[in-house]
Formats: sequence, structure tokens, C-alpha cells
Amino acid sequence: MRLGLALGYWGRGPNPGHLPLAREAERLGYDSVWTAESWGSDAFTPLTWIAAHTSRIRLGTAVAQMAARSPTTTAMHALALDHLSGGRLMLGLGLSGPQVVEGWYGRPFPQSPLTATREYVDVVRQVLRREAPVTLDGRFHPLPYDGPDATGLGKPLKSITHPLRADLPVLLGAEGPKNVAQTTRIADGWLPLYWSPTRPDAYALPGLPPGFLVAPMAQVRVCDDVAEGLLPVKAMLGFYIGGMGHASRNFHADLMARMGYEEEARRIQRLFLEGRREEAVLAVPDAFADGISLVGPRERIAERLELWRKGPVTDLLALAPDPPTLRVLAELNS
Repeated sequence: MRLGLALGYWGRGPNPGHLPLAREAERLGYDSVWTAESWGSDAFTPLTWIAAHTSRIRLGTAVAQMAARSPTTTAMHALALDHLSGGRLMLGLGLSGPQVVEGWYGRPFPQSPLTATREYVDVVRQVLRREAPVTLDGRFHPLPYDGPDATGLGKPLKSITHPLRADLPVLLGAEGPKNVAQTTRIADGWLPLYWSPTRPDAYALPGLPPGFLVAPMAQVRVCDDVAEGLLPVKAMLGFYIGGMGHASRNFHADLMARMGYEEEARRIQRLFLEGRREEAVLAVPDAFADGISLVGPRERIAERLELWRKGPVTDLLALAPDPPTLRVLAELNS
């Protein structure tokens, strides 16, 4: 099982610790470093900055939001960064949810998410293969565009720049069972959310093709007090389950429910939407937070790490807050 460093997205501003952490991860032999985006910092710019200050570690987006860019724009970002980094990019993509897609990007959330995802990946792969001008008779991403307001002058085009790799890895963040099943057919890897090595059945994971990547994130924290160490995990869960979606349509809450915590998920949502955010965080069960993270003394983390190695996980993407935690995890995984 390879190790990756997950840096997430910025809060109020750039985190001055991210670049030193990335360089330390490379020094320790970590395979990859990952950035994200929500409705603030983008995923590609910080990753480019990290690429310029490292030489070996692979670079991943977990995830770049599809609604933020047309598929050809995303492919342009990917091929440019892949060239500049010497072939180190892994392109992680995700749909996000209706609140972000419609509220931030000003686009309709696709009524058929699987079709929209399949079309998006198709176009990205066409650009990267550069075998012919890109065309797609698609519902969501037609190329050339032929909608009712089209000029009719659109022309199929092939990238001016020759991509470094036609087989640049494409991974998808998918939560629903059908979306996960499609991911194993059209992508090179899967970026699970809330992966628990004791509850793989929550995803109804189908048979995986050879070489397929399974790369979940997990908060890692070396500490003496497990309950205290779980508080940042619970804070993250409270925000995502309570606030990252509408009360009637929240993919993160639905996933928590499928993992056996339906009553707790709805309570967290209700508290968060009522403005009782601290109560929402405290309502996250310790067992749920503990199951998807690696928290506690070194010996406890070593024992629990064995569970992660026994399953289908190929890459553990660690949300690790400090160099000592990175070092401990590297030592335990060696």
C-alpha cells in the first residue's frame, strides 16, 4: 500500500505549512501529494507550485470539480501540468453537489450524473490521446456545441499541444453504488470518501480491473488521547454531513446512512442547519470517526493500519497535520 499526502483546499488563505509538508513527504518516500478545491482555492495552482519545488513525488487532484471547467479546459490543465512536472500528474475528478454546482458555478446540476460523468471523462481522454479532432454527440458535453443558440460555426479541434502521456491516470470521486460501479469501468482509479476498512460493503464494491487504484483519504494523528484526536475528524464530518448539501439531497449524509449511521446522520444535518454547529460536531459518533481515520498512540495506529493493508486500498492518502505524523506513518508502512 502506497502512501500519499492529502493537503485539501485552503481556508482563509494559503497554508504556509503545505509546501514544507509536501517536500517532507517526498523525502520520506511518499508516492503522491494531493490538492483539492471547493469554493475558494483551485486544485491546479497549488499543485503546480508544489511541482516546481519537488522532483519525484506524484501530483494528484482530489478532486477537481467538473462543473468548474469544461472537459477540454480540464484536459488542458492536465496536459500542461503533466509536461511541467515531467509526467507526475494524476487527474482526480468529481461532480460535487447541487448546492455548489448551481450556487457557486451557476450551472445546472445534471439530472443524469452518471451520463454527465461518462461524457466528461470521454472528452478528457480524447484530448489526451490526440488521435483525432474531439467530437462527442453528448447530452451534457456536445462537441462541437450544437445547442439552440449555436452559431453553427463550431469546428472539431485537436489539441495544438501534444500531451506527454495519452494514458495519464484519471480517477473519480464517487459515492453512490452505481457511480462507483461506473468508475471501475471508465476510470483508472477511485477516490472514496469515508472509507472504513471494516465496512467495504457500504460501497457495494464490484470486481476491480487489474491495476485499478483505490485511494481513500484518512485523517492521521499521533496522540495519546484518542477522543481528543478524533475532534478534528468529527469537525470535518460535521461540516460535510451537515453543511455540504441540502437537507433533502446530501450525498455525504446518505453515505453515512449506508454505513449504518442513518439516525445520527439526520441528527447532524438537523443540528447544523439550525445553526447549532458545535452540537452537530459533537453528535458525530466516535465509532464512525474512528473507523475512517488513524488516530491515537503509535501502537494503536500500527495495529489499525493492518486493516487498511488487507483490503483493496492501493494508496492511503493521509491528511497528516505535521512532519512527525508523516514520519511515523512512513515508518509503520515500510
